[in-house]
Amino acid sequence: MKKTLSAFLAVATIAGSLAVAMPAAQADGGRIAAGVAGGLIGGALLGSALAGAAAPPPPPAYYAPAPAYVVEPTCHWARERFWDGYGWRIRRVQVCD
Repeated sequence: MKKTLSAFLAVATIAGSLAVAMPAAQADGGRIAAGVAGGLIGGALLGSALAGAAAPPPPPAYYAPAPAYVVEPTCHWARERFWDGYGWRIRRVQVCD
């Protein structure tokens, strides 16, 4: 979208400056042909700038359902003997299966 907007603004600025600076077209000397050619070239540039933007991908057609249940680990508290350097001590630890 940002590229498209900046391309449109650039083309509009150039077209506006040309419209102000150029006198009205007359049939003598091939000026009408030059105006038509300039319009076709400007249209081609604008069309290619707008066509270059990639379309966003379509949304997915299927969403996976949420799981019906979640198995959480079962935990329990247990007593554990450990050596602290001076003697045996007992502490409670949580054990999860």
